[in-house]
Amino acid sequence: MASVINNGIPLINGMLCSWADIVAAISGVPVTGIVGIEYADNQDVVNKYGAGRHPVGRAKGRITPTAKIILYQEEVQAIQSQAPNGRIQDLAPFDITVTYLPDSGIIHTDKIRNVQFSGNSRKWKEGDTGQEVELELVPSHIEWGQ
Repeated sequence: MASVINNGIPLINGMLCSWADIVAAISGVPVTGIVGIEYADNQDVVNKYGAGRHPVGRAKGRITPTAKIILYQEEVQAIQSQAPNGRIQDLAPFDITVTYLPDSGIIHTDKIRNVQFSGNSRKWKEGDTGQEVELELVPSHIEWGQ
C-alpha cells in the first residue's frame, strides 16, 4: 500500500489534519460542545485450514462497530432535552458525521450510522471547572470516507 506521507511526495502545504479541521454533526446539526470522538470497526478474519500445516485460505465474519463521544455537560443536556423522558438512551437512532476539512481542501466524511446512546453519567470532583461527559455509543455500522 502506498502512503501519501512517506512515498516521497511532499504534503500539500506541509499540513496534516488536526482537531480544528474536524466537524462532527449529530443528525446533521454541528456539535460545538465536543471535545473528543472515537470510532472503529473490527472484522473477524480467520485462517482456514485444509491439507498441510498452513492455511489454505481465509474467511471473513461479522463486523463489530464501536464508538464513543466526549461532550461538555451543557451539550449533553441540550441533547437530553430532546428525549421525551430525559433519558438519552431512549432517543431514536441517529447518524453522526465526522467531516475532515484540512487546509489541502480535500474533504473527507465518515458516517457513523444508526447510533444510540448506551448510558449517561456525570463525574464531579472538587476543583472541577467544567464537566466533560464520555458517552458510549452503539452504532449499526460505519461508512468510511463517504
